[in-house]
Amino acid sequence: MRTHYCGDINETLIDQTVTFCGWVHRRRDHGGVIFLDVRDREGLVQVVFDPDTVEAFNTADSVRSEFVVQITGRVRGRPEGTTNANMKTGMIEVLGKEINVLNKAATPPFPLDGYTDVGEDVRLKYRYMDMRRPEMQDKLRFRSKVTSAARRFLEDNGFLDIETPILTRATPEGARD
Repeated sequence: MRTHYCGDINETLIDQTVTFCGWVHRRRDHGGVIFLDVRDREGLVQVVFDPDTVEAFNTADSVRSEFVVQITGRVRGRPEGTTNANMKTGMIEVLGKEINVLNKAATPPFPLDGYTDVGEDVRLKYRYMDMRRPEMQDKLRFRSKVTSAARRFLEDNGFLDIETPILTRATPEGARD
């Protein structure tokens, strides 16, 4: 399904064909050339679709924010003056040859491409969307590292990790499950 994650595509892969999947973060139409920023858990990569590949260009023209796509293309260096030193993948772009829409999405209830001051009630209602925001992903990664370090420390000091529900017998009604 994929050869690389979006954030792992870099200058070492120039002139190679890659396949990756992710959410459409942003879509820009620059008069005949379509740019898609595609993200996954590892980062963001810019994809360019030229009108030369008619089918892929038409599909890229129809995708919107938060569509889930699979893209195959050739990695190339960005033209002079268009590099972005603030991005891990800012020195390259992918020339899209094939695009497959894996899942369409409705317009998100709030923008996911940066910090937005959205009410807590909306964020909780759309928790699955909120977890896609970079701020929330950073918090989840940090929490995972802290939990992992604590478990590693306790294990190294002879503690056993036992979940209480495992010690009880299941009831027919499922009350304790």
